[in-house]
Parts: sequence; C-alpha cells; structure tokens
Amino acid sequence: MPLLSVRNLTTRFATDRGVVRAVSGVSFDLEEGEVLGLVGESGSGKSVTALSIMRLVPEPPGRVTADAIEFDGLDLMRLSEAEAREIRGARMAMVFQDPMRSLNPVLTIGRQTTEVLRRHQKLDGKAARRRAIELLEMVGIPMAERRLGAYPHQFSGGMRQRVMIAMALSCNPRLLIADEATTALDVTIQAQIIDLVKRLQRDRGTAVIWISHDLGVVAGLCDRVNVMYAGTVVESGPIRRLFHRPGHGYTVGLMGSTPRVDGAAAHRLTPIEGLPPNLIDPITLCPFLPRCRVAVAACHERPPAPRQFAAGHWAACFADLVR
Repeated sequence: MPLLSVRNLTTRFATDRGVVRAVSGVSFDLEEGEVLGLVGESGSGKSVTALSIMRLVPEPPGRVTADAIEFDGLDLMRLSEAEAREIRGARMAMVFQDPMRSLNPVLTIGRQTTEVLRRHQKLDGKAARRRAIELLEMVGIPMAERRLGAYPHQFSGGMRQRVMIAMALSCNPRLLIADEATTALDVTIQAQIIDLVKRLQRDRGTAVIWISHDLGVVAGLCDRVNVMYAGTVVESGPIRRLFHRPGHGYTVGLMGSTPRVDGAAAHRLTPIEGLPPNLIDPITLCPFLPRCRVAVAACHERPPAPRQFAAGHWAACFADLVR
C-alpha cells in the first residue's frame, strides 16, 4: 500500500467573477521513502494540491472534494478538523516558500520550535528545549542554544528556512511537503538545503513531495515527477525517463525554456508563448492546446486520454513525442 494515495482531487474557489477550478481531477500515489516532484509554472495548481492534502484550504471560499485522500491508512477527507490538526505537524508536515510569513515575528525561535514539541510530543519545557537545540543543530544552525532566544528577523533567509525544516521534522513525520522551499535563496544556500533534505530523507525514510518550478533542482532530488498545468497532471513518470523522453507538449516546452550546461552544443532557449487558460472558463480540450507547438489534428477534436509509454510513465497527449 502506498503511504499517500490521492484520487480525483478537485479544489475550487468561489470568487465574484465565478468559480475558479484550481485543481481538477488530480490522482497519484506516493510510496514510503519516495521523493515526488510537482513541477509547472505559477498557477498550475501545485501549491493548492499540497494545501488540499494538508487540509489547509479555507472553506469557504474554497471547496475540496476527492474520491479519497488516504494517508498512512487514514482517509483524510473523513477526518474532523480536530483530528486533522493532530496529524498535521506530527505525521505529515509542510515547509512553505516564505519563512518570514510562516514564522511569527514577535515570538522567539525557541518559543515557536518548542510549541510543536509540546503539542504533539507532550514534552515538558526542559525536554522540549533540549530537543529544539538538537533539531537546530541537525539542520546546521550554529550556536543553536544561543539562537533559541533570537527572533526571525535576526536570521538570514537560509537560516529561517532551516528553522522551518527543523520544525517540520521535529515530530519525525512520515510525509514532508516542501513548497518552493529554496526559491528565495541564493544558489549556495539552496544547495545546502537540498543536501539536508536528501540526508534526512535517506536517514529517516521520510516521503517527500517537492514542489518547484526549478527543473534542475527536481532532477537532482526526486525519484518521480508529476507535471502540472491548469490544475491537472498532464504527465507523470520516473525522473530520468521523463526528462530524457518527455511525452507531453507542455513538458517539452518546460525543457526548452530551461537553461542547461551539458557539454553538448549550445542550448537555445525557446520560451512558451502565450498565457495559461482562465480557470474560470470551462476547458473542453487539452488545456495547453493554444500554446502547444506539437499539436496534431486530434487535439482540436477531443480531450486527450492518458497514454502509457513505459512502467510508471504516461502523458495526456496525442502527439507522438516518445520514440
């Protein structure tokens, strides 16, 4: 049994202009200890998918439906809000993109780190403090004991993100969701955070969902990848196969617009022309059709069904891209 199984996840938001279909019919499995990448441009539904799994979408204006979201033997859709709070932070945790908006600016790092331990691990003050120091040292924060009394603004961006990771891992969760966790960091700190996540995943066997628009980071970290566009998963597969033999026009577009240095001839960047669709309007054909460079006649007639190319590799595309 997979650790996480998502079936037909749909998330909508009511607005003054109409209903926004942010996520439409997303399904996937995540095995224990696996690292799954979610990639796609801004607005593709990556973050909303993660928030929906974590039961963090406010209702209203949001509305989350699914045939099932099963995690570690539990159907998250059937849990009460109180039961969901007991699982968040303890058995599943999330690292958000901007730690300055996630950390309380008027509370010390120590107060915020020990709060998680007191709530979920039932530790007393001294035990929680000792554990907090261990966690900060584990994620590479120097002079951890002294830094417990500091406030978030006294930390660099990389250090704040390390604090968020330490808090997320404090209760040894079985699932860690990282939403653009390295986007705002310089490349040196980014590499350190990625190495940290790799080490913790390897040592603890934690399953990870890594959300990013940086294909280079995903290629170096993930086992599998789901490519999202307009709220749907348009392609999914093992990382090496999908990157070398993409089967969807959107995936091809992402690859072509990503800089790379591979020792071969110079790679000419090819931007994806146009804009994503308005998710208020009904989509009856392939959502990427107006921007696709490889569309065929069938694309203008009916929506594509998923096509299987190899074990675990499929794409919802009519074009014959995989040879």
